[in-house]
Amino acid sequence: MSDLRRARFARLVRNALAELPMEFRDRIRNLEIVIEDEPSEDQMRDGATLLGLYEGVPLTSRGYQEPYLPDRICIFRRPIERMTSSPRRQAVIVRDTVVHEIAHHFGISDARLEELGLGDAE
Repeated sequence: MSDLRRARFARLVRNALAELPMEFRDRIRNLEIVIEDEPSEDQMRDGATLLGLYEGVPLTSRGYQEPYLPDRICIFRRPIERMTSSPRRQAVIVRDTVVHEIAHHFGISDARLEELGLGDAE
């Protein structure tokens, strides 16, 4: 995989983060966002295609002043690239995936995301 292709994908993730409403961007705390080529075996579940994964303690579940390791969001490049070769479609999938995983950081469940019409990204 070329460095240019990886850099283009990283730019899609940065753009998706920049498009988040300011009230969410300002409230993100202790969160690392990384791009991985593929999910690890430990991260996989039910054989489903995994585009992103939130690992951590949602803000709504944290106790006051408890020490927490940084939360982590992984965005998986190859599964997204396998879905489509269209740069525009990839940008939409990345944006939806980033929004979905950031929502988990804020404590929004998959069921609530479905209600909001954001449940397709995994």
